[in-house]
Amino acid sequence: MRRWIVIITAVLALATLDTHAGKTLREISRVRGEGASVIQGLGLVVGLKGTGDSGSELMMARPLAEALKRLGNPVSVDDLSSSKSVALVMVTCQIPRAGAKTDDTFPITVSVLNSAKSLEGGTLLISPLVSVRSPIVYAFAQGSLKLPNEDLPTVARIDFGAQMVRDINTTPSIEGSFDLIIDSNFAGWGPVSTIASEINQQYLLTADRNQTIAKPLDARTIHVRVPNTETGKAPSFFGDIMQTDISSALRKLPEKVICDTSTGIIVITGDVQVSPAVITHKDLTITTTVPAPPGVPASRTSEFAAIYAAESDADTSRLDDLIAAFDQLDIPPTEQINILSMLHDAGHLHATLIIDGKE
Repeated sequence: MRRWIVIITAVLALATLDTHAGKTLREISRVRGEGASVIQGLGLVVGLKGTGDSGSELMMARPLAEALKRLGNPVSVDDLSSSKSVALVMVTCQIPRAGAKTDDTFPITVSVLNSAKSLEGGTLLISPLVSVRSPIVYAFAQGSLKLPNEDLPTVARIDFGAQMVRDINTTPSIEGSFDLIIDSNFAGWGPVSTIASEINQQYLLTADRNQTIAKPLDARTIHVRVPNTETGKAPSFFGDIMQTDISSALRKLPEKVICDTSTGIIVITGDVQVSPAVITHKDLTITTTVPAPPGVPASRTSEFAAIYAAESDADTSRLDDLIAAFDQLDIPPTEQINILSMLHDAGHLHATLIIDGKE
């Protein structure tokens, strides 16, 4: 059955949505010293339909001959001269700033190195991935390729292509104090000061109310002191700090919608509004139709959600309520981001849209 989200510009007693849950500090910050890592390696893509490297290119032929030898089928380089079903590729995997544990899986990007024209339909043979600073193998990559952009067939992706065989730890030890670095999209003295105040309000554990545990250092940095009462329990204290609700701080920023497709996180700053629109996406329709479309009874709240107009403007609704409706209808985060992109392109999303760091 088709699902409907109705953007209502009049008060209708169809459904009541809770306010969209606030965001936490963990989603917009990192500890100083914590950062993403990149592991990479060379690989061979097989199964190409005549779009691979020329077998006369020794840079591809030699590793292919070696791979066949390890599989019990030794051939000479000359025997591969007519092959165009294999491509030598660079395999790249970005480890998130939270690090990785053995057996975790991550997406990989596969890029042509030589003359291959397309990776469509190819399969990556098992490839070791190492750090740029060390020959230690941290993961192995393999799998069937998908082309995220058909206009760029020499770059492919495998969603769960890399499996870790060694831990990558990126978070520094938390002892007497630490610095929190706010992501650049949320920088500003106002938001940083508000976040520090929220931390102090929730986690001030000493009887001396003149002391604080969080202090803004600049427009992106908050210095946090571990209270004496938390000595020996710093990791637990850090976990509590990162759960601080920063919704009030986000409202002090310009209207932005920041999306991360790898994690599915959507962060809204300011009071973002969305104009009524009609967009059909897979089995979801966003429409201004009131009441519910024929055949979609309003009582079926699993298939139908109402969004009320913003008090300040009868012709718009709050994006927070639209996201809440997405959640009510179990729309996956990746699909939510696609719909937000369509709303933005159509001029109905009144905010700057940033997806994976790009406007």
